[in-house]
Amino acid sequence: MHGKTCLGSSFKMKFLWLGGVCLVALSLAAAQEPAQMPLGQTQDQLQQSQAQTQAQNPPAPEQKPAPAPDSQKPDEPKPKTSIERETGTSNDRIFEVMPNYGTVRNSKDLPPMTAGQKYRTATAQVFDYFAFPFNAALAGIGQAQNSPKSWGQGWGAYGKRFGATFADNSIGTYMTTAIWPSLLKEDPRYYRKSEGGTKRRILYSVGRLFVTRTDTGGTRFNASEAIGNSMATGLSNFYHAREDRTFARNFETLGMLYMWDGLSNELKEFWPDIKRKFKHKKPAEDH
Repeated sequence: MHGKTCLGSSFKMKFLWLGGVCLVALSLAAAQEPAQMPLGQTQDQLQQSQAQTQAQNPPAPEQKPAPAPDSQKPDEPKPKTSIERETGTSNDRIFEVMPNYGTVRNSKDLPPMTAGQKYRTATAQVFDYFAFPFNAALAGIGQAQNSPKSWGQGWGAYGKRFGATFADNSIGTYMTTAIWPSLLKEDPRYYRKSEGGTKRRILYSVGRLFVTRTDTGGTRFNASEAIGNSMATGLSNFYHAREDRTFARNFETLGMLYMWDGLSNELKEFWPDIKRKFKHKKPAEDH
């Protein structure tokens, strides 16, 4: 009974953390309004002003422009990596730090991903620099709740919790992004809807957990997500504490894997809207 209580409180803590992130992100996206054009001069006034300026300041002799520096402007998109170019995806980091691998910013036809590209995408996600503080925070929650109790406290116990959390998420990522999509010929990329109302896009993002594209361009049940997360949950029994090898803990792990994937889809869908809100830019076509 005590074990179930600890597991329940752990799940609630992580769920509240997830809910807070979703609430902030979706509130910013829903609040976005198209930026209004500033009031300017009329067309006639503008032409007269240009004519007066040209009369007063005759054009200077044409000069060759100086070579542009090799530095990148802040608003310019970052150069794409080879895997992004090959798969038509864009790792436009969410809040500038969270990974955004495998996101397709339009629905144009793309060549199917090869098995090697699926494994490279999964590897990039697993060993992204953000994965380490993210799993460290989850391990900290387990440490604060002393769950599982048999691991106790101290740095050794924290290391076990970090290792278990890192393994849960990493195995789940490889299963749902590389192994099963390669075997079942499914496309692990996330295709943004990017239009329509907020509620419709939220439902679309959640629906991608259960419906996916195939390598041939069709749609079907997302078997890679279901089988992959289920297998990752089963494998977790080999490295979790003996007291955690229960149905309740397995169900919690499966729920957490689905929950993080759902949050990832929501952020991938709405991040461009949130980004424009922060920069006060007009909506532009994704390309």
